[in-house]
Amino acid sequence: MAILETIQGHGDLIKLTPQQQSQLCSEIREFLIANISQTGGHLASNLGVVELTVALETVFDTNIDRLVFDVGHQSYVHKLLTGRQADFSRLRQLGGIAGFPKPSESDSDSFVAGHASSSVSIALGMARARTLQNQAYDVCAVIGDGAATGGMAYEGLNDAADSSEPLIVILNDNEMSIDRNVGGLAKHLSHLRSSADYLGMKDRYRAFLGKLPGGKGFYRFTSRVKNRIKRLLLQSTIFENMGFIYLGPVDGHDLQELIALLRSANKMKRPVLIHVITQKGRGYKFAEEKPSQFHGVGRFDVDSGEMIGKGKGSFSDTFGATLTELAERDSRVCAITAAMPAGTGLVRFIKKHPNRCFDVGIAEEHAVSMAGGLAKQGMVPVVALYSTFLQRSFDQILQDICMLKLHVVLAIDRAGLVGEDGETHHGVFDVGFLRQAPGMKILCPASCAELKCMLSWAVKDYNGPVAVRYPRGGDRSYQESAWNGKDKIVCHRCGDAATIITYGTMLENAMQAAEILSQAGREVTVLRLLDLDVKKDDIARLLPKSGTVWVLEETSESSGIHQQIAYELSDRHVRGLNLGREYVTHGSVQELYKLLKLDGESVAQAIFKEAKHEN
Repeated sequence: MAILETIQGHGDLIKLTPQQQSQLCSEIREFLIANISQTGGHLASNLGVVELTVALETVFDTNIDRLVFDVGHQSYVHKLLTGRQADFSRLRQLGGIAGFPKPSESDSDSFVAGHASSSVSIALGMARARTLQNQAYDVCAVIGDGAATGGMAYEGLNDAADSSEPLIVILNDNEMSIDRNVGGLAKHLSHLRSSADYLGMKDRYRAFLGKLPGGKGFYRFTSRVKNRIKRLLLQSTIFENMGFIYLGPVDGHDLQELIALLRSANKMKRPVLIHVITQKGRGYKFAEEKPSQFHGVGRFDVDSGEMIGKGKGSFSDTFGATLTELAERDSRVCAITAAMPAGTGLVRFIKKHPNRCFDVGIAEEHAVSMAGGLAKQGMVPVVALYSTFLQRSFDQILQDICMLKLHVVLAIDRAGLVGEDGETHHGVFDVGFLRQAPGMKILCPASCAELKCMLSWAVKDYNGPVAVRYPRGGDRSYQESAWNGKDKIVCHRCGDAATIITYGTMLENAMQAAEILSQAGREVTVLRLLDLDVKKDDIARLLPKSGTVWVLEETSESSGIHQQIAYELSDRHVRGLNLGREYVTHGSVQELYKLLKLDGESVAQAIFKEAKHEN
């Protein structure tokens, strides 16, 4: 029998021999590759943390102890080892397990983790709660895969180091954020400091001196001498300067060393940071060779590593190609992204204009403020961020962009529902918070062709803060462009039974609903907003004289434009169709539309029902 099939949690792991533990790691990698090739998901990151996670789950009981992941896409192995193996066939699918930690799914998931750099802050809060409530459990944070580039991580580290709370921080260094130490002496001393024998000897030495008269003072004296010698030979780390006990770097694929080191670190009862070196994609050659490509994948062929059903052009591709062309014509144009050049379509731009593309790491606040500085001095910065991550820079948008009316272009990728990544990644709040920023213009293309036109206009012809928001994937049914830089609204269909007002790619659902209604003998008007700064006169001239006005949006109920349109059209009956007030679960976009009644058929049924009520 495969060992993995027998593992349901900590109690099973502690019974394994070292040989069985090694076999378990091999089985986990085979399981991940086979299953993610069918469901899609985050592969390379999880292949890199197999031994680390097995070690953590062996040393700690995560049903009691608190293990905080940062970022949460590294949690698949944790889920496998805590009773969810049978659920992996429905990973990230509607009704199945999530691709990120989710406390409602299992008690072993201590916290939600979808955005980066927050784990140390959360873990410190848990550690302080433990102390205040006089409880007994261990707390460990796993940070890595670029998350340590975020400023919030250092805020948490600074406070945690000063707190004296027993806490372990695992820095998973997979070469995506922090450089390796260099030099033979550095490696040798680091190895000595991180070995279990050395740490055990250090503990015994401290305990022995503690029993002798004046022993504690002598220990403090020898520690100071040792630290001074160490600083002469080896530069101290930022973590030691903060106040952490720093251990490492240690081989993140040496399972026995990791287990021994975690046990030793846990006995210290102090803030400890363990620097673990791992290889992203380990155990699958295609992921090892191209870790970024296998970071988040769809279905793929295991033998060849080729993606299955890979789409043609996407909004992200169109954005990247258009911006590259614009930069060729104007040397002021530059691009900024936050650790996601491939995801935002900027790979081509980097190759063509490497000096004008700035990847700032997972630091969205910094990205937006830096864009303000660039714009103030005459450059034309385009900040490419996912909608969900743009949320972090709301203050910077208000203070450092809009207050000075600076010409900064926000290219907002993954606007609307993103599908399988779920609650933490849906881009359903940006319309609401961007509309609060004075002077911010918000453009919503419904096609790749329209994105090209709007982005070109925003870069070349506009002079102020402007956001262009577009969804994941590529063209829907509408592939033309109605953008001329002047019109704010376009009419796609006429009828007096009702009016549907929408924007972006929700046009497809609106047109499907209109067709269903038409076949039932009811003709409706379909209006699409190109620019979300609309007034009554813009809409009124295109409205029929009667019928309910429906505002169809792919946003949270409180984050859209329904209320604004209802205010502008106070003399008409205005209803809203949106995602509601709850966080939206994971599943395919089409499944979620149907679940939330935003698909064409559901929209048509809502209009039918209202019409019957009116009659």
